[in-house]
Parts: sequence; C-alpha cells; structure tokens
Amino acid sequence: MPTQIELSKLDSLLASADHGLRTVFGKPPAARSSPAGALSQDFTLTPDECRLAGALMRVNHVGEICAQALYQSQALLTRDPELRAHFAQAAKEEMDHLAWTRQRIDELGSHTSRLNPLWYGGAFVVGSLAGMAGDSVSLGFVVETERQVEQHLATHLDRLPLSDQRSRAIVSQMKEEEARHAEEALAAGARTLPSPIKKLMKLAARLMTRTAHYI
Repeated sequence: MPTQIELSKLDSLLASADHGLRTVFGKPPAARSSPAGALSQDFTLTPDECRLAGALMRVNHVGEICAQALYQSQALLTRDPELRAHFAQAAKEEMDHLAWTRQRIDELGSHTSRLNPLWYGGAFVVGSLAGMAGDSVSLGFVVETERQVEQHLATHLDRLPLSDQRSRAIVSQMKEEEARHAEEALAAGARTLPSPIKKLMKLAARLMTRTAHYI
C-alpha cells in the first residue's frame, strides 16, 4: 500500500503537470495589474512597428513559459522547504510576466509561439537536471538564467519602437524583477556555474529567441 510520502510526491507531480498544461495551453491570470494598464492605447503604431513589437513580446512570452517550467522542476526536486517556497514565489511573479506579455501580444494582433509545448518540455528537462545536481547548482542556474534574461530584455528595450510605451513599460518591469530574482538566488547560496555551461546556456537561449521571433 502506498505510503503518505509517496502519495505526497504523486500529488506534487500531478499538480506540476496541471500547472504545465495551464501554462502552455491556457491564459493564466496575473495577480498584479500590468505596468501598461495606466497607459493609453497606442493607435499610432505602424503595421511594421506592430509586427516587430509582437515578435519581441512573443519571444518574451516564450521566456516566461520556460521560466515556469524551470521553477516547477526545481521546486519538485529540492528537499528544502524554504527553497521550495523561494521557487514558488519567483514563479508567481513570473506568472504575472506571462500574463502581461500574453495580453500585450493580443493587443498587438500577434500570436504566441506555436512551439510552446516544446519550449516548456525542454526547459522542464533542463531544470530537472539542474535540480538533480543539488540546490546550490540549481540556484546557480537561476542566477545565470535571470542575468541572461535581463540582458536580453535590455536589448528589447533598445529595439522596441519608442512610441510603443505599453510594451516598453512591461519589459522594463520584467527586467527589474528578473535582476532581483538573480540577486535573491545568489543570496540563497547559489554556486557559480562553469564557463562552458554558461556558454551552452547562451547558445540555447539564442536558438530559442531566434526561432520564437518567427514561429
């Protein structure tokens, strides 16, 4: 007969699977108002500007799909309740980012990536590998991921049309919070990852962003 511990693990796996399905195929709501909410609609954007902004926000949305997968897998594999709570809180803020970018994509008349199930599955595997390597490595992976995302968002602020204040407000808020997530992971005991791992992560991120820009 299954023990209570086994049932608890099964419940966690089922909850994680449900979360993944809702992340990829649903439209999870944000707990906080979008930074773009107080700004007026930008009817002055040209069709080309809308297409560019839509593509960039699609890439950002994919990043948030991956963030959910990473935090879910890492939370499942840690045995530290405090660290699990840390991952859960970060994932909650990232869920707001997911909702904000999806809303903006809809406003721009664009679409989310058709490869979202692939992005989520791949990120979940990577997060699981990091989690199996130990908590300090898992946190180190968070630090490097968030720092790369922060740099990536900075380039989007350079590329977004100056008149697209709604997208820019969202990206600015995301950039600020990604930087904080990296600092919190560092303070929690993150280990610095080897240089080859960092380079591999950058290569994978470049492949993802270039593909998601169009598909």
